[in-house]
Amino acid sequence: MKVAGNDRRTDWPKLGPSIIIATALIVVIRTAKWAAKASGDSQFSDVDVELDKEVSFAARISIHVMHELLRKHESLFPQRNVPIYEAGSDEDNPP
Repeated sequence: MKVAGNDRRTDWPKLGPSIIIATALIVVIRTAKWAAKASGDSQFSDVDVELDKEVSFAARISIHVMHELLRKHESLFPQRNVPIYEAGSDEDNPP
């Protein structure tokens, strides 16, 4: 097959770190004034239901914002060139 040209598309694998950073920033801002739990506290554990809710909320918000920005302003994000191939003969495309 012969390459007819290139198409610029969003580089999806590079968006993962952006979503993680955005989610972490939302969680940090929303939980900044929470009181710290002491290790001797009987309610202290590795699983905090309220923090889990905040992380889920932050992930939903950051993904929603990312989708909206991609829909309206795709050029803001990393792009890559994807080759466009010419349609070839049957010899080029075996069944």
